[in-house]
Amino acid sequence: MSTQRPYCVFLNIIKYVNQVLTCYFFPFREPTPCKHSVQKQHGTPQKNISICLTPTIKGSPLIDIPPSINRPTHKKKRFHFSLQAQVMLIFLMLALVPLIVIGWFSITTTEKLIVQTVTRQLENVAADKAAILERWIDERKADMMTVAGTSIVRSMDPNVMMPYLDLIRDKYEVYQNLTVIGADGAVVCISRDPLHVGERIEHETRNEKILRDALFISDISCPPGEMESTFLVAAPVLGSDGRLSGTVYGTVGTRKIINVILNVFLGETGECYLVDGNGRFLVHKEPARILRDNISQSESFRNIFEKRDRGTPYLDYRGIEVMGASLKVAGTDWHIVVEQDRKEAFASADILQRVIYFTVMLCLASAFMITWIFSSHIITPIRFLSKHTANIGDLPFDRRDGGVRRKDEIGILYRAFDEMSQKIQARQNHLRETVGQKEAALRQTGLMLHKTKRMAERSEKFAAMGRMGAAVAHEIRTPLTSLKLFLESVQDQIRGSEDDEEDYGIAMRQILRIEATINRFLDFARPRELIFLPLDMKRLMMDVALMIRPMVNRHQCALETRIADDLPLVRGDRMLLTEALINLLVNALEVMPEEGTLGIAAEQVRFEEEGRAAKGVRIDISDTGAGIPKDQMDKIFEPFYTTKASGTGLGLPLVVNTVRDHGGVVRATSEPGQGTTFSVFLPEAEDEGENGKNSAH
Repeated sequence: MSTQRPYCVFLNIIKYVNQVLTCYFFPFREPTPCKHSVQKQHGTPQKNISICLTPTIKGSPLIDIPPSINRPTHKKKRFHFSLQAQVMLIFLMLALVPLIVIGWFSITTTEKLIVQTVTRQLENVAADKAAILERWIDERKADMMTVAGTSIVRSMDPNVMMPYLDLIRDKYEVYQNLTVIGADGAVVCISRDPLHVGERIEHETRNEKILRDALFISDISCPPGEMESTFLVAAPVLGSDGRLSGTVYGTVGTRKIINVILNVFLGETGECYLVDGNGRFLVHKEPARILRDNISQSESFRNIFEKRDRGTPYLDYRGIEVMGASLKVAGTDWHIVVEQDRKEAFASADILQRVIYFTVMLCLASAFMITWIFSSHIITPIRFLSKHTANIGDLPFDRRDGGVRRKDEIGILYRAFDEMSQKIQARQNHLRETVGQKEAALRQTGLMLHKTKRMAERSEKFAAMGRMGAAVAHEIRTPLTSLKLFLESVQDQIRGSEDDEEDYGIAMRQILRIEATINRFLDFARPRELIFLPLDMKRLMMDVALMIRPMVNRHQCALETRIADDLPLVRGDRMLLTEALINLLVNALEVMPEEGTLGIAAEQVRFEEEGRAAKGVRIDISDTGAGIPKDQMDKIFEPFYTTKASGTGLGLPLVVNTVRDHGGVVRATSEPGQGTTFSVFLPEAEDEGENGKNSAH
């Protein structure tokens, strides 16, 4: 716990508040020249520069102080205490000083009361423990005096004394053994197992059991191999003639009295222990410290033997600040020490101190808020105008502020500022609208340029492929036409021969196949003129399903159709879309085994088109074939790529080009061993009026 006095803490709080107020309300001001800057002396204009050290807004002083009361120009820059700051500071001081004095008095008084209470409690506990220990020792002395005065012990007959001593030991349960020594110093009787009498005699001899002529109490010790510390109580045995005939010793165990001494109710940190004159622990709650550690080097030891102020904290043997009291046990060299940690003893004072600190801070905040409200009636409107001046062209003027409705000069300034703000805002809105229109036009132009560029690139590509296709057609079709004409000319001559007719059919089919391949290549290479019309997608899908059904039946497959009734209109070329869908269906049939399932589904969905969401139609063509390996999924839409022995690799690229020309996309998903699904997304027609619906194809 900090030893700083409470009033010092409160003074530091006041200093901190003063600094905050100074930095916030008395900001550093540059010297501002006043309007009284030129005076005439003897008819000659002389510059008399005077500085107005007043709060300013954008370089204009709020209060025009005459030059006569300004600071000289050669003075260093200083803070100016405005009226608002002075009122706030005085109000805070008047509100806080009495509270600080009361808080300081409460804390110091509470600390004194706690010191007195804790000290008195510790002293009472020490006195109680010392009294208990003294009474217990007196009882042991009385026991020995009683035993020594009995006729049994005075007879000095071991056979008679042994049962009696055993009875005393068993009855009181505090004696480890009782020993009687004769006048010559030899052990006459010991109340222990007779088999170990010799060993016990040697052990007791080491404990210096000698003939005593008066009551005697030894120091506490712990013999080797014993689990309990003990001490000796001795009383003289007098014969019938009054002479000293022996001494009876009682070896007293400390287990029972230790529990009584250690049992204290002083919170969580309170403890009581017993030390001897050298500071060695005789009784302690930690058995490892008994007869091994001492407190001779700690302030606890000095607290026992030196007079000091009651209630003054000190460091104990652990190095922890404690409150303590000690008392000597009468008739011994033992001392009872009772201690409690200062932190726990002063816990209530710490709580009170925190409550007072919190109350002071709360009062400080309340006083600050009240003075702020009181002074902001004048300063807030000016700050409001200053804030809006910086971004007058970006934000509209807030007319909800009360300054507009005021009738004083600030209200006039507000209304003028409002009018100026409206004009600037109107111009800003006009400029923003103009810029927005220009930006929209530029974006539209950029889109048109991008579209034109794509069309030019595509036209160039198709033109090159068209030229190549024309060359291929010229080189292949001429001999192919000759072959076809030759075969047609000999058709009548080979009739009647089955082998010749079969060869003729094979040759003619191969020629037609070559012509179809050339035509397909030319269709891919040469752009076709598209005829866009509103299409009824439900009718188109039903027609496609009807056209593909014979081929499905030939392949012995099943056809499943799921075509929604609410499909929107799509603007497109009916023939090209039909060819694209037929192409996908034929490809699906070719990769399926017999008894497979061909699926056709169509529904209204939303999909991503060039980074934006669009509404349209989704068409799914699914099969139950072997599927497409993942390493081939990125290549299936490339021209001339095919996995079929008889394919040209142009079917899917034609489908992609057709769908792309209609503003849609084609996606494929496949699971090896489960089949493939091709999804065609087409955007709906932008103009879906009644006329469009009625004219759908």
